[in-house]
Amino acid sequence: MTGYPVPGAIWAALPLPSLLVDDAGAIREANPAAETFLNASARSLRGQPVLDRLSIDAPMEEALARARANQSPLNVSDVDVTSGDRPPVQCNIHLAPMHDSPGILLMILSPREIADRLGRSLGAKSAAKSAIGMAEMLAHEIKNPLAGISGAAQLLSMSLTPDDQELTDLIVEETRRIVKLLEQVEQFGNLRPPDRRAVNIHDALDRARRSALVGFAASMTIVEDYDPSLPPTWADPDQLMQVFLNLIRNAAEAAKGRGTIRLRTFYDLSLRVRRKDGPPAALPLNVEVIDDGPGLPPDIAAQVFEPFVSGRENGTGLGLALVSKIVGDHDGWISVDSVPGRTVFRLSLPLAPKDKRKE
Repeated sequence: MTGYPVPGAIWAALPLPSLLVDDAGAIREANPAAETFLNASARSLRGQPVLDRLSIDAPMEEALARARANQSPLNVSDVDVTSGDRPPVQCNIHLAPMHDSPGILLMILSPREIADRLGRSLGAKSAAKSAIGMAEMLAHEIKNPLAGISGAAQLLSMSLTPDDQELTDLIVEETRRIVKLLEQVEQFGNLRPPDRRAVNIHDALDRARRSALVGFAASMTIVEDYDPSLPPTWADPDQLMQVFLNLIRNAAEAAKGRGTIRLRTFYDLSLRVRRKDGPPAALPLNVEVIDDGPGLPPDIAAQVFEPFVSGRENGTGLGLALVSKIVGDHDGWISVDSVPGRTVFRLSLPLAPKDKRKE
């Protein structure tokens, strides 16, 4: 038994490394899978700081604090985790407060190698890359005949009765939807490195906000909660605007075009990300896109940044995957914290070098 509200049989049977972590960040319990992963007994792990035993390529101090403060689950996706001398293992990390035991968080690591052995996501990443590569290759060839089909339908509609025009309108609408999907695939497959320069975060946010309000978010309220003193970040302005637009679109679609989206910016000097090839990097510029929609479905929350994972009917699952790709290309970090009625996507970015900042 763990001594905490986790049944002993279930705790021992969990196939994923799982830890109970107290307010001070110390390990209180480790299940057998965690003992194997850390190459240490649960007895020897008790009382040790969890971040001394695990080197995680993400700002985990911040993630642990947020999970405790909000008393809600939080997922950190696709991060490298190292323990001792073992090579890095890519994991998804799930943090959840133990409501029956205040101050205790459950940390579950989902390493790719274990998921593969369990047969749950065998080859998922390579399969997604292959699928995207094939779709990108075919996109151009498919878009050309679709343009011809749409044009022919529009010409036909000129000589049809109103009832028959409904059918040609449907053809045009569906071909445009497919073209839009193919354009998303092409964007995701675009490996062009970002053209980085000093960028005012609020300029990019304002472009995205104005575009959203005249389009998909026209019936929503978008609240600006900005820190006007923020220095510039080091980013490609067009790609950064695309990230913000995709996050606002995701919030609007989750809320079904109703409710409020809050855009918040702030400075957090304590936020740092561990890098494999150097010292921890500071990511002090933070943007949050907050909506009051129903929240992410629990079964996809940990994979929401994966290609082709979507919680919406007819969703492509490429919007947030594209966001994650762009953020990674900018040496940033993105996370999500979601409960019914409040979903927060948080983007953390580096400062522009001092000699590159605009006057």
